Amino acid sequence: MSEMSEYEETYREIPPTGVKMQILEERLLNKAAEKARNIQQNWGDRIRDEITTAIYRHAEKISGDVVSAGKEKTSNRNKIIEIDDIVTSRALGFPLMLFLLCFIFWLTIYGANYPSDLLSGLFSHLENFLSRFFSLLNSPEWLHDLIVLGIFRSLVWVVSVMLPPMAIFFPLFTLLEDLGYLPRVAFNLDKLFKLAGAHGKQALTMAMGFGCNAAGIISTRIIESPRERMIAILTNNYVPCNGRFPLLLAVSSLLMGAGIALSPGSLGSLSAAGLVVLLVVFSIMVSLFVSWTLSKTLLKGVPSSFTLELPPYRKPQVLQVLIRSIFDRTIFVLFRAIIVAAPAGAIIWIAANVSIGGESILHHVAAWLNPFGSAIGLDGYILLAFILGLPANEIVIPILMMSYLSTGTMLEISSLNAVKELLIEQGWTWVTALNMMLFSLLHFPCGTTLLTIFKETGSYKWTAAAALITTFTAVLICFLVYRCAMLMNVL
Repeated sequence: MSEMSEYEETYREIPPTGVKMQILEERLLNKAAEKARNIQQNWGDRIRDEITTAIYRHAEKISGDVVSAGKEKTSNRNKIIEIDDIVTSRALGFPLMLFLLCFIFWLTIYGANYPSDLLSGLFSHLENFLSRFFSLLNSPEWLHDLIVLGIFRSLVWVVSVMLPPMAIFFPLFTLLEDLGYLPRVAFNLDKLFKLAGAHGKQALTMAMGFGCNAAGIISTRIIESPRERMIAILTNNYVPCNGRFPLLLAVSSLLMGAGIALSPGSLGSLSAAGLVVLLVVFSIMVSLFVSWTLSKTLLKGVPSSFTLELPPYRKPQVLQVLIRSIFDRTIFVLFRAIIVAAPAGAIIWIAANVSIGGESILHHVAAWLNPFGSAIGLDGYILLAFILGLPANEIVIPILMMSYLSTGTMLEISSLNAVKELLIEQGWTWVTALNMMLFSLLHFPCGTTLLTIFKETGSYKWTAAAALITTFTAVLICFLVYRCAMLMNVL
């Protein structure tokens, strides 16, 4: 019996009363609800995908009937489908994504060593020129030290250590964006975010966070559900941004690449790149876990579904990519680091050279923080560097280097190995390096991101929650790593 005849039979069964239509509506609604329950029981969450697939197939059929395409266009479209079958497949999607990340990080680390050394030599000659200039002016020694050993050397650190990795990494990452690969990454991660109780579009906002967490926070506007948007805002900072990638790349290259691997050459760079890839994967896992925890506690609810239409692959405009990545990302991030590093270098030089009770102010603050830092596998100077680096993550390492020197001056970089030797002299081990990267990966957002969170949420409470949740996660994981290393006696 067809559905229409079934409804007609139902209509005839109802007594001819004034409420006949109301009874009919109730019966039809009950039948519809029963059918919906059966569909949900048999199909589950697949029903939405099946409906969407059917709509697109029908639209494709209509298009094929009324639109004629040449053989070349049809061939290109078939090639895109074949490529997507590989890129988004369950078996090859994730391995391909990890391979591309590893290749980009390896190329960044391996290629950054030589220009970094060249820039260091150039700035060393420039520092000698500045010192002679101050000597000719008969300037006070404190003024020379403040400007040259404090401000100038902090700028040297920012440019020498950060510029080469950024100049390589950002164009490569922008090429992936221009090619159309990042939406495929979001497609692969969609199911994981749904299992975590979050919206699938959070994968897109997370991809934006790789460029800048503030931009990632703003991009959460694409999520319609207020609950799921708040989850995306609170967890976006777990993704390493422009400002933290240089730190991750530098520390992994200095200590994991040049320090632990067999050689500081390509093999060391490969091991350092592999470590950064593992850290990025770990940050995604942490983001998923915290999203799941929030969806079960503070932000309970049922995850909503969405349809992600993959854009076509595009031939990258290499010249435009280079211009956009150099000026919009590399120069922007570098300039922001410089304008923060210059006054920070002056403040830190003053704090390192002004003594109270025979010890510098910097030493007093670091000593006060040291017990807590030691408990999580770091030290007081590292924690102080992160606190002073709140305006911009880019200056954490320059602050740390200056803080470590008892003379209160920035280290003059002769090579990246000189930095490694300084850190080892300060008692760094592989656990210190690993926890330094983990804390950088997971700690509180920078000042710009915190301001963006406040503007997007309009709430001091949620802004504070974003800082506290991420910092608690960083402290907890560093503590667990350090304690496990102690128990296994592998410090």
